Amino acid sequence: MRQAPYKLYLPEDKLPTAWYNLRADMSNRPAPMLNPGTLRPLAPEEVYPLLVEELVRQEFDDETRYIDIPGPVVDYYKTYRPSPLCRAYHLEKALDTPAKIYYKFEGNNTSGSHKLNSAVAQTYYAKQQGLQKLSTETGAGQWGTAMAMACAYFGVDLRVYMVKVSYRQKPYRKAVMETYGAGVIASPSEQTQAGRAILARHPDTDGSLGCAISEAIEAAVGTDSCRYVLGSVMNHVLLHQSVIGIEARTAMEMLDEYPDVIIGCAGGGSNLGGLMSVYLTDKLTGRASPRFVAVEPLSCPSLTRGRFAYDFGDTAHLTPLVKMYTLGCEYMPHPNHAGGLRYHGMNPVLSQLYHDGVLEARAVGQRSVFEAAALFAAHETILPAPESSHAVRAAIAEALRCRETGERKTILFGLSGTGYFDMTAYGSYLDGTMTDHEPTDEDLAPALAALPKVD
Repeated sequence: MRQAPYKLYLPEDKLPTAWYNLRADMSNRPAPMLNPGTLRPLAPEEVYPLLVEELVRQEFDDETRYIDIPGPVVDYYKTYRPSPLCRAYHLEKALDTPAKIYYKFEGNNTSGSHKLNSAVAQTYYAKQQGLQKLSTETGAGQWGTAMAMACAYFGVDLRVYMVKVSYRQKPYRKAVMETYGAGVIASPSEQTQAGRAILARHPDTDGSLGCAISEAIEAAVGTDSCRYVLGSVMNHVLLHQSVIGIEARTAMEMLDEYPDVIIGCAGGGSNLGGLMSVYLTDKLTGRASPRFVAVEPLSCPSLTRGRFAYDFGDTAHLTPLVKMYTLGCEYMPHPNHAGGLRYHGMNPVLSQLYHDGVLEARAVGQRSVFEAAALFAAHETILPAPESSHAVRAAIAEALRCRETGERKTILFGLSGTGYFDMTAYGSYLDGTMTDHEPTDEDLAPALAALPKVD
């Protein structure tokens, strides 16, 4: 039997021309967003002042199974997609495992990640609406970079509020965003009322995605011809990221393969939901029964230790209320190297699936994550981002379990970003100064106690 290729690039005519909307196949759909003032379900038009109108329509659409990708977005996708499906032969050999390990590599563009899949779509729709400016946040910098790229292409101004600890750790991320014309501000900042309020309460804070979201929203609603865009958590972002899963399944079908377990790192849920999307519908409809594993950092364990409840998406309480697994919007994650995974909540679709027992979740410490990243890099040549390395850690654990049991499982994980701007983190791991942080119940209690009271 002929060996499968190390990397399988689909031909351009296999590039998806429609996004897959998982909600259309869910019998138990996510709870509606609520107006925080009335606690009643939001109508789409209530969100139009904040988000791009077409994105709002996608956010509220639970019925349309496939949504056509606009031609200009497909044309942009063709510059870096389809992305390769890779077989980790060298890693398999190093682990001496009977398992087959595949990964979908999303790092082959300047942003270094999957984030560009949604950034292009969101910026296109903003341009079609006639908007001139966009405002957003970024954690590790991948989303900010992707938005800077998309805005440069479509001719839209961009302001990025970057979590302060990442702003310090990753100066070259800032430089790349600025190269594409974006303005980058360390968050929390003195430029917004939300930022000033956070600094007044926590003057030494390293920031959080919740803080940066508050500032980006305030900047958007206070600026003419501007809207807020975001790179994870929301349903329309998962919709755009479904191209990852569609391509992965097409490629695996060409190899006559089907995964037994599908693994993704978990922050807000965008790459996780994108990779798992079309496989999740197989499980929901009974066509197959793969396992789904979400991997999050010990320092910010929204699924494994959070509460399934309505919460704000930001620290300043400017967003609608969303029902999700959350640590509380006031939770300030430890400033470790989990980067873009340091968010207090999880996408409502994935939260509902986890609540229903469709997804598994595990939390891992950063030292074991970087140990896995170094092993992967040594054998597969790609230096993974800290976020993606959480999935690498879990994939290696599954492969080692197969070595113990003799099972010949097929493992698929998402390599959603590259680590070339994360050398401060790798240096900390290599010189032995990296530590693990696991919050105590007492650490988590205040933010959980402050969750909105919704019956």
